[in-house]
Amino acid sequence: MRMKRAFTFGAQGLIMLAIAVSFFVVGEARTIIVGGSEGWRPGVNYTDWALKTSPFYLNDKLVFKYAPPSDTFVAPNVYLLPNVWSYWNCNFNSAKLLANETQGSGEGFEFVLNESRPAYFASAADDGRHCTDEHMKFFAIARRHLN
Repeated sequence: MRMKRAFTFGAQGLIMLAIAVSFFVVGEARTIIVGGSEGWRPGVNYTDWALKTSPFYLNDKLVFKYAPPSDTFVAPNVYLLPNVWSYWNCNFNSAKLLANETQGSGEGFEFVLNESRPAYFASAADDGRHCTDEHMKFFAIARRHLN
């Protein structure tokens, strides 16, 4: 009789475990327009936008949309900064150019968050003023997307 109860409790435990695991379904990646309807442009506080948009998840796609340069508009670009120090100081010495001033037009430039570590983004256009004066910088930390 004791063996039968042990089996019953064991079977119930397995069923409960199966039910619990079924709730942890990996969610689908999202496509997120950086800046929402404002796009990627001077005059928007992207740190604030990122805080309101987060959390970010692994495989989410960030789309940077911006107008190309013109006689009256200094178009932004998109850099990936190597660390928080570079982010805070708008230092682009070791940064990686992801998209130049023309790559944000049309469908925009896409970046996939495929690592669970901070990704620091900024625009170095207008001699760095987009980053320092216009707050065109934000960071995203992708995490696993469990429902």
